[in-house]
Amino acid sequence: MTAVVSPGAYWLVVASAAAGLAAVSVVARHHPGPWRVTVLRVIGTLLAADVVTYTAGEVRAGTWAPATSLPLALCNVGVVVAAIACWWQVPLLVELTYFWGLAGTLQAIITPDLNVPFPHLVFFEYLVGHLGIVCAAVFLVAGMRLAPRPGAVPRAFAITAAYTACVGLVDGLSGANYMFLRRPPAEWTLLRLLGPWPWYVVSAAGVGLVLFLLLDLPFRISRDRLHRRGTPVALPR
Repeated sequence: MTAVVSPGAYWLVVASAAAGLAAVSVVARHHPGPWRVTVLRVIGTLLAADVVTYTAGEVRAGTWAPATSLPLALCNVGVVVAAIACWWQVPLLVELTYFWGLAGTLQAIITPDLNVPFPHLVFFEYLVGHLGIVCAAVFLVAGMRLAPRPGAVPRAFAITAAYTACVGLVDGLSGANYMFLRRPPAEWTLLRLLGPWPWYVVSAAGVGLVLFLLLDLPFRISRDRLHRRGTPVALPR
């Protein structure tokens, strides 16, 4: 875990976001209404704004570079996917937001790669981007009751594997190291627990699949229970 400057401020924001997310998700389940769409659109707008401000900030500072600044890391593309899912609730994008957010982005919140102090702009961009994906994932599934559909795990895993392969091709052609596919990160990350390069790529895929299965397990149990009762399973449109 990279040292976090202003850890007190960081964890205060994270704890406040978690408490607020839990509260609004519970209310949404028991008191559904048009207001839930407004909440989703606020989250989606914040995520979209985060992408714009982060890119504009790098361009203005002269630090934007194709080898490091393209939105190819899974968290980066996850911001875009989550923003679109919040605005239009496309089932596939909801599933990707759920699995990527809780299996991947949540790890980045727990072990943040953040070395700027509060109230630096990047401090807020990091939190808005990462917390926004997790908030979108939880509210879409728990608050809006948009459960993953049958086959969601193999579908999401296949898309993740295909996307990783595409990023690997970009890395190979450009010499970049997006998603740490060409070499391990310089700082400590959870990847170090999964073995040396390149084996941690395979290990990470295995861990990701297990996490996807665990995240889908409550919904699979619910679908199986309804199937045994002969109750039709309502799927999101």
